[in-house]
Amino acid sequence: MTLARKGIDFSPYDHFTIEEWAALRADEPMTLDGDDIKRLRALNDPISMDEAEQVYLPLTRLLNLYVEAVQGLHRAAASFLGHKNGARTPFIIGVSGSVAVGKSTTARIVHALMQRWPSSPKVDLVTTDGFLYPNAILEKRGLMMRKGFPESYDRPRFVKFLSDIKSGCRRISVPVYSHLVYDVVPDEHITIDQPDILIVEGLNILQPGELPASGEPVIFASDFLDFAIYIDAKEPHLNEWFTERFLRLRDTAFKDPTSFFHQFSKLSEQEAIKMANDVWKGINLPNLVENILPTRGRADLILTKKRDHSIGSVALRKL
Repeated sequence: MTLARKGIDFSPYDHFTIEEWAALRADEPMTLDGDDIKRLRALNDPISMDEAEQVYLPLTRLLNLYVEAVQGLHRAAASFLGHKNGARTPFIIGVSGSVAVGKSTTARIVHALMQRWPSSPKVDLVTTDGFLYPNAILEKRGLMMRKGFPESYDRPRFVKFLSDIKSGCRRISVPVYSHLVYDVVPDEHITIDQPDILIVEGLNILQPGELPASGEPVIFASDFLDFAIYIDAKEPHLNEWFTERFLRLRDTAFKDPTSFFHQFSKLSEQEAIKMANDVWKGINLPNLVENILPTRGRADLILTKKRDHSIGSVALRKL
């Protein structure tokens, strides 16, 4: 008889229904109101106040415990090494998942809730879009149709950024990406200055990369994450959400003459649906299957969404 038949559970995760997860909120207070939720949610991600309370308040409570534990570990290590009065090492949270799954909404709500902790920590939010190579470089390398794939990012620069954050460097410059012009904005940056907590949102942040045969140590972006969240959903739902978002953008942002996508604002609904499906099948789906989905099992927390975009279950990695 195999161990599995004996009822031994080898899953690295504990699984929760929403009701079970919501009960873990305990007495964590809700510090956001309805207007905050409307402001923070993405274009086609209809998160409700109830879901924010049931899912993100327990998550905030859990993160508070993790931050305290990791900071305690850093203090213990500093004491062992004889380092006195050292600065606190920033806690880095990664938020990953497919295109159109709602990463931005999750990252923004977690950011807003953590900023309002009683300890008033300094919490910053960065997306990996700013670390995409500019379109001119992508075109030169023949990568425009693989934008969002790992090779389209300046990974050494991103790893250095995370290393600088962990090292306590001051006033770190981060490139700005514009979804309107679909490119990195030249000479425009945001400055990250010694946050207590940094949230990083992006497609490929959980990838470990290939290890050299020599055994030499190699540092990957995922090595800097203290806690990783993966937003999961079935592929047909993701395709549907991507198409819905494309249609809404066609009627809003695409109408701006300065938008890279202005050329598509005159498409009929049928033409727009076809184009969205072509983009999904030709770019986003291969990236999901080849690069993003394989990293799901590296996350500390998996939030699985239902077709209506609501979160249906939670999986938390066992310690």
